[in-house]
Amino acid sequence: MRILFTICGRAGSKGFKNKNLKEMNGVPLVYYTLSVIRLYKQAHPADDIVVALNTDSLPLVDIVRKQTVISDVVYVERKSELAGDKVAKVDVIRDTFRATGSNYDVIVDLDITSPLRRLEDVENIIATYQENADYDLVTSVVPARRSPYFNMVEEKSGFYKKICESGYTTRQEAPNSYELNASIYAYRPQFLDTDILDTILDHKCGISVMQDYLVLDIDSEEDFYMMEILHRYYIEHDEELKKVYDLAKSFER
Repeated sequence: MRILFTICGRAGSKGFKNKNLKEMNGVPLVYYTLSVIRLYKQAHPADDIVVALNTDSLPLVDIVRKQTVISDVVYVERKSELAGDKVAKVDVIRDTFRATGSNYDVIVDLDITSPLRRLEDVENIIATYQENADYDLVTSVVPARRSPYFNMVEEKSGFYKKICESGYTTRQEAPNSYELNASIYAYRPQFLDTDILDTILDHKCGISVMQDYLVLDIDSEEDFYMMEILHRYYIEHDEELKKVYDLAKSFER
């Protein structure tokens, strides 16, 4: 199988300045992403893997170039029209796909700011993608801690009511709900090669469920410090997260 792993990180951020350049527990965030790709390559030596970084941030390019564990990263310069706050990430991923060729079986995007991710999470999403040919894409999710049928509300006509009206009397009766954790996306090449006018969730989307404690991604300074604290705990209690961390630490040696 030929896989394109995309890593997308633009310069700056209004919510959390330069978040893609941060270090978490002494390791640059992007190294966690490169680490799980390296673990995947080791576990699947028969796969033909291309890794591409799409960015307009020279400091981010420098950080990636400093490591030698993955020395064949393809650098795609972020186009100015794809560097704005309101640009859909799928447009950046598609541009990366087209810039690196089109002969792929799957395009897997790994978010820099969702570093709590294990090898099995990447393997699971690719397996789900392979098993369901009708899917345009598969996204990683975690089981929702709140249900839109019971304890999530929105404003309706001046009052606040459940997001999903229903006659369910117990949470167990309601459909399972999931939260997107923005960690991993697997796209079908034919889908990326079309004009995507709606949000990706309006298309034929599948899910791959991760552990609920892997819900966090970094959108603010508070998110970052919370994740750093939790990460220190989890690398002591989750051997697979520790493997990603230990390999990421070795990148700078």
